[in-house]
Amino acid sequence: MLSRLRGAMTRLWTPLADALLRRGVSPDAVTITGTLVVVVTALWAFPTGHLLLGGLLIAVFTLTDSIDGVMARRSGRSGPWGAFLDSTLDRFGDGAIFAGLVLWYTGGGDSRLTAVLALACLVLGSIVPYARARAEGLGMTAAVGIAERADRLFAVLLATVLVGAGLPDVVMTVVLGLLTVASAITVVQRMATVRRQVREATP
Repeated sequence: MLSRLRGAMTRLWTPLADALLRRGVSPDAVTITGTLVVVVTALWAFPTGHLLLGGLLIAVFTLTDSIDGVMARRSGRSGPWGAFLDSTLDRFGDGAIFAGLVLWYTGGGDSRLTAVLALACLVLGSIVPYARARAEGLGMTAAVGIAERADRLFAVLLATVLVGAGLPDVVMTVVLGLLTVASAITVVQRMATVRRQVREATP
């Protein structure tokens, strides 16, 4: 869902991308700046209970995440380095979001269950992309699963904004629980996909 929305927004970012390029701003600078804003916001706003503000700010920067890609394509700088940098820094942003929630629910949020689920999402959120990357490094594919990064981000940010706007914390608990299950299933799906390819390749 979030991927489709970001795709539709790409056309809107083209004028801004062109303006930044004219001012000498590089796509890498935009990538790094966006990540820093997400990390700082998540690790400040969430642990201090500013869920609504933090969720909205991170959602905005998540939607503008495609600006660096537009800039790279329009300036002819699109390549492996940009893709590597973007994917690597995404892990920092994702980790900060769930870490911020862990800190809040072990502190002022006072919900051990929600904190544990946020921690599970943090851990599984690093395993899901690793499984795919490792498979591709071995010459196989593992682009399967019911919990892609964009879907996980959309769900957790929506829950954060809703809870911050006044809905009960159980909304966050349920969403994090569903994300934990979905992420675990995705890991199993990717492992099964790689296992099947290995068996097919074995004489």
